[in-house]
Amino acid sequence: MNVSLRKYGWWQVACLSLWPILLFAQSSDLAQNLADCQNGWESCDRSRLSQSESADVARSEHRRNVANCRNGYDSCDRSKLTDPEAIALAVAAHQQNVSDCKNSMNSCDPSRLTQSEAREWSIAEQRRNLADCQDGFGACDRSKLTPSELRDVTLALHRRNLSDCESGWTCDRSTLTPSESAQVSAAEHQRNAENCEEGREDCDHSKLTPSESGQTALAEHQRNLLACRNGQETCDYSTLTPQEAKALATAEQKRNYTACLSGEGYCDPSRLSLEETHSTRPKGDGPQ
Repeated sequence: MNVSLRKYGWWQVACLSLWPILLFAQSSDLAQNLADCQNGWESCDRSRLSQSESADVARSEHRRNVANCRNGYDSCDRSKLTDPEAIALAVAAHQQNVSDCKNSMNSCDPSRLTQSEAREWSIAEQRRNLADCQDGFGACDRSKLTPSELRDVTLALHRRNLSDCESGWTCDRSTLTPSESAQVSAAEHQRNAENCEEGREDCDHSKLTPSESGQTALAEHQRNLLACRNGQETCDYSTLTPQEAKALATAEQKRNYTACLSGEGYCDPSRLSLEETHSTRPKGDGPQ
């Protein structure tokens, strides 16, 4: 009998020790179910909600429906909106449509604009179309232009085409007048002369005048001389004048002597004169 009571006492202790764990698991499960219901998930079990929780879930669903309506989602149920919410939604929708029309969005519905708003939208559309036509954009609709606007657009396009031709860009030369063609040819010639003088690849020496050829040759010679002075691989020593070659040789001899004397830089002792060789030796060193 004592053994039975002892066993029964241990069982009670075990149950009591597990009871908080069971309560926590149940509480956690209920909290998760409440969150599922508040988020509108299918895993929600409404039968497990308390009366206050059901009210909270209903408020969450209502707020979610209001947001869906404001965002224009198909899940919006307008019948569940209160009168103030329905009015606020209508005002927001109207303002959004006005904004879409002002920004020329595809979602714009001109039929929903007031007479004043429609007039402003029409003026803005006309101005936008005129700007597109003047800038040469594909959205331009010339049929909506007035005769005066059409003349202005034609003139703007002609001027832009002339500018493109003068800049060497893709253009339609067939629309140029004889004087404009001459102007474009002069711009092309000047551009070619500058390219040749500055050593650019896009240079056609055959199109240079004798004066330009001389100027280009002088610029090329100066660039080559600078490359030789800087020891660059592009240097062509064969094009140097005797005086330039002598000056470079003197400068190189001085640089080599300085390098040998200071111990810094490339030094070629074999190129030193007898006097330079002696002066670069450490003091105390004499002929053996």
